[in-house]
Amino acid sequence: MLQLGGELVLYSAVFVVVLLGTRSPLWTTAITASLYLFLAMFCFPQVTASRAHQVLHRARGSGQVSLVAHRGGAHDAPENTVAAIREASKNGAAGVELDLEFSADGVPILMHDDTVDRTTNGSGALSQMTLVDLGKLDAAAKHRLRDKFAGEKIPTLEEAVEECIRLQLTIYFDVKGHPDQAAAALKELFQKHPVLYNSSIVCSFEPKVIYRMRQSDPEVVTALTHRPWFLSRLGDGAPRFSSQWKHQWMTVMDIALDWAHHHILWKLCGISAFLIQKNFVSVDYVQYWAQRGVEVVAWTVNTNVEKEYYQEVLKVNYITDSLVEDCDPHY
Repeated sequence: MLQLGGELVLYSAVFVVVLLGTRSPLWTTAITASLYLFLAMFCFPQVTASRAHQVLHRARGSGQVSLVAHRGGAHDAPENTVAAIREASKNGAAGVELDLEFSADGVPILMHDDTVDRTTNGSGALSQMTLVDLGKLDAAAKHRLRDKFAGEKIPTLEEAVEECIRLQLTIYFDVKGHPDQAAAALKELFQKHPVLYNSSIVCSFEPKVIYRMRQSDPEVVTALTHRPWFLSRLGDGAPRFSSQWKHQWMTVMDIALDWAHHHILWKLCGISAFLIQKNFVSVDYVQYWAQRGVEVVAWTVNTNVEKEYYQEVLKVNYITDSLVEDCDPHY
């Protein structure tokens, strides 16, 4: 009933806006009806609430809040490595968030950036490096604990998943792009490891990725990832572009994207969770999504005070860079 009320608000708002813009009751009715028919015909239903809950709440111990290690726990071990997955498990994580990318020869690997410069002792774009090339790099070279983890390799997606399954960790697959390639790779992975249907969730900033994943396999639990002002500003709030004109244009696009995420795209993709930057989460915000059958997951929560707030007050899952100490956030 609450979700139906939200839909009525959406269509009413569209009706009013179009009416004010066109001054034509006929065009207003036609456009609003077209939106309704589009969503009715092309949106994916959410997976069952029970299975979404099973994936999102595999918390260790008696708590209902699941702690998820960001990039495997980028503060505690080299990000997106098997070592990070093992450290996260040892430190009590219920799950790990892992970034999916591809080598030049099309092998799914774990990497956040589209180059290897920031995290390894190598340099260059992933699109120019084969799996053999990547295998020669030290994934711990730039980490603060490089001596402890010296020689750690960039893992393939398969290697990482097998380790997560062994350790009974929930996996948040963060897909950076490549909608068709990623959907095909993940579908093959889910077919090979059916346990993933009840122990993983596919997430992305790009709605096209999630929609393509649902097209490829509608049984996969999915989530949209969002940070307000993502297009116009960096994670620390600094403008993304030096051009004032481009900054203003991207700000307008940010407003449109934020509205679309909260009113259309979530329904079109049939998501089960919404991953949102921590500064924008409140009791009311959690309730907004709960009314739509969607759970909130906050990122990146890195201080003990914040963690207590999310566990005791908001009672929502959160993603963190460290399970052992306070640290600065990764954006």
